[in-house]
Amino acid sequence: MRTALVIGTGLIGTSAALALAQRGVTVHLADPDPEQARTAAALGAGTDEAPDGPVDLVIVAAPPAHVADVLADAIGRGAGRGYLDVASVKGGPRRELEARGLDLSAYIGSHPMSGREKSGPLAATGDLFEGRPWVLTPTRDTDTEVLNLALELVSHCRAVPVVMDADAHDRAVALVSHMPHLVSSLVAARLENAEESAVRLCGQGIRDVTRIAASDPRMWIDILSANPAPVADLLTDVAADLEETVRALRALQSSDDHKRREGAGGIEDVLRRGNAGQVRVPGKHGSAPRAYEVVAVLIDDQPGQLARIFADAGLAGVNIEDVRIEHATGQQAGLVQLMVEPKAAPVLSAALRERGWALRQ
Repeated sequence: MRTALVIGTGLIGTSAALALAQRGVTVHLADPDPEQARTAAALGAGTDEAPDGPVDLVIVAAPPAHVADVLADAIGRGAGRGYLDVASVKGGPRRELEARGLDLSAYIGSHPMSGREKSGPLAATGDLFEGRPWVLTPTRDTDTEVLNLALELVSHCRAVPVVMDADAHDRAVALVSHMPHLVSSLVAARLENAEESAVRLCGQGIRDVTRIAASDPRMWIDILSANPAPVADLLTDVAADLEETVRALRALQSSDDHKRREGAGGIEDVLRRGNAGQVRVPGKHGSAPRAYEVVAVLIDDQPGQLARIFADAGLAGVNIEDVRIEHATGQQAGLVQLMVEPKAAPVLSAALRERGWALRQ
């Protein structure tokens, strides 16, 4: 791939453009808002000047509701040798294009499974997709050349290609992305009118559950409007579980020992099912989840503290697999939880104590 046209310079489009530009591809940028395309160009994602002729690959990074229109226009004017979209829903846009009678041999649907709570070109990074799954949904009609161009794009973005049927993809993202987002928003909505004294007690647990609720509602309306049925089906199941959980909690209030035991059993059941589901979530780089030891370090909220911890861990020859930070309420201090291989935990703990760090047991 030598040339590409990215139509839509939001977070995903600009991030893909940055990755391509960093690998020597000449990238042209287009957007309904010319100022947004100019911003992406200023970030080094390419040029906002139109290409002189057809490019190797046209990448459509438009909301799902607009993907078919943008693709139909690009295909109609022969903008490229191959066409690809990065929308988070795949079945609907393809059926819209088929209904228009277009030759879709030069088109392949795709969805990079990566993002951020922030949107727009200023939130983009060239490594946004690194190590993340990138779903491709070819059909029997897809040209081999177009599939190869898509695979080249995924490689340039250092993502991991995953081939799926379009409708199977839509059911999968309803489960792992769309439904969880709504559940996160429902939990976060409980905080809107909560007492300030209660909100001040928020810890890492509520931050984890509500983090994705910070995303742009307009973007999510577009996404959910394109995939409503699978999400509604999943939420129906969640609603049934919630009803059972409420009944179990009410039973725990009973003065009847038998009812209280039944209530406790119902709560235990949902918690154990949650345990069983959570362990299926892939671990680092999509591999099987692994059990890490936690080394908890108390820090002051001052510049350079995290850098010092990581540097000291490096001097000890220990790789930090993951990290979490809990901030102390009302204090300029916090707790850094360093996840490491079990055999490395004693080594790291001893090294950090030797360098003056306070560890929590």
